[in-house]
Amino acid sequence: MSGKKKALGRGLSALLEGSELEEAPREVQINQLVGSVAMITIDDIESNPYQPRTDFDRAELADLAMSIQHQGIIQPVTIRKLGPDRFQLIAGERRLKAARVAGLTEVPAYIRVANDEQMLEMALVENIQREDLNPIEVAICFQRLMEECQIRQEELSQRVGKDRSTISNYVRLLKLPAEIQIAIREKKITMGHARALITLEEAPAQLRIFKQILSKNLSVREVEALSRAAHTSPSAQGKQTREELPPRYSELQERLKSRLNTRVRLQVNRKGAGTITIPFQSEEDLKRIFDQLES
Repeated sequence: MSGKKKALGRGLSALLEGSELEEAPREVQINQLVGSVAMITIDDIESNPYQPRTDFDRAELADLAMSIQHQGIIQPVTIRKLGPDRFQLIAGERRLKAARVAGLTEVPAYIRVANDEQMLEMALVENIQREDLNPIEVAICFQRLMEECQIRQEELSQRVGKDRSTISNYVRLLKLPAEIQIAIREKKITMGHARALITLEEAPAQLRIFKQILSKNLSVREVEALSRAAHTSPSAQGKQTREELPPRYSELQERLKSRLNTRVRLQVNRKGAGTITIPFQSEEDLKRIFDQLES
């Protein structure tokens, strides 16, 4: 018994030890502890069907399990009550997995009352705050919060502490070809590389430069230069535009592309008058462009 107490961490053991709730039936204990911390049997906790994370590094889990064996679980997992001795995980999948590896039979848990939408929102927001998520996992979390929880980007920005342009840049990663998304997830290319590829609208052009990144180990700046030089229309690749911009306007066009992280087209007539065309993919993309212009 003393060994298990140490595995829980002295702070949590002291908190739960000696509680008057231990004299009450277990069902009454759990009902009274909703909103507080309780020791819950691991086998009574079902996994979270809304868990956005799919990949857990085995070596990192082993390291965390070793830490738990020595220090206990510092941060309780979060669960919701489904019924007598039945709970469902809201947040803390990695901690729960590591606790199993460490041989624990119980874990400290916050017990919350949540419906399915609240549960999804809490799981996604909790995951976004983690530093070990890859950009694609973060992008999926953002998209699910906006689509499934119907949270507008402005509200989401306040909840997760990130500006709207950052959120938009992540979500736009999900428009890249699957091959590129997998490379981002596996850390074969960086977020900077991906953002440069996003400025190209056509998948063939994105994949062509992506393959050069892998084969030539291109830097982000080199990819940005290639993306600026690439034509978005396959039929136009390798051809010069009908009317080339004077150098001073061409430079301004490139500066706008870089600033807005999207395609920009300047057209200027002989008198110096002209138009600036900035395409956008969605309402959120348009807001992102305005945010960049105002910053």
